[in-house]
Amino acid sequence: MNVDRLSKRLEAVASYIPKGSILADIGSDHAYLPCYALNKEIIKKGIAGEVSEGPLKSAQNQVRASGLTERIDVRKGDGLEVISPDEVDCITIAGMGGTLISTILEQGRNKLKGVKRLILQPNIGARNVRIWLLENGWELIQEEILEEDQKIYEILVAEPGNPNTPYDRGNRDASLLMGPFLIQEKNPIFEKKWALEKAHMQRILIQIEKSGQGSELAAKKVELRDNINIVEEILKS
Repeated sequence: MNVDRLSKRLEAVASYIPKGSILADIGSDHAYLPCYALNKEIIKKGIAGEVSEGPLKSAQNQVRASGLTERIDVRKGDGLEVISPDEVDCITIAGMGGTLISTILEQGRNKLKGVKRLILQPNIGARNVRIWLLENGWELIQEEILEEDQKIYEILVAEPGNPNTPYDRGNRDASLLMGPFLIQEKNPIFEKKWALEKAHMQRILIQIEKSGQGSELAAKKVELRDNINIVEEILKS
């Protein structure tokens, strides 16, 4: 079975893969993304990495059914364990939390040699990913926000470069939280996401204030208030 269509989210991720790349898709699940990218002649070959046995077998079955076993290697391993330095030039990590994506990149830093582009799609916690990129020499070059099946997703695209460039203008804290490119564009999906996030943070703040004191709770309250203020400022600007 050929993979000619993807979800809106994964098609958006695929659109940032440079033509002619050798791709590693980490947490590949059914290997739909590398199969699609090969069928569309975006990549030359691919690696689908999975840590769990069930998704690994799904990926192997999909690659076999697509007739792509010669060009997509399905490998079992944790994060970037599945690749060697200089083996791939593009990495996609989609559909995980931002903290997990950051951990995968940190634990696999030595495997990033030769990689020219990272395409990262955190389901939550994109700020954590931006901070990791900023601290590790990766320049955020593009962002996209989209909605599918009543869920909102962000896509972050980074290349080796000057990690400070996208943050040189405007409020750095706001840019790390909400995305420097997304703030500039400020489209209706962005505004919807942050209106919902603001309401969520306000609910948590009320719960903390009801539950009493403590140094950890006090720090959390300050963080929440700061973030609520940032969101209000950006949404009204």
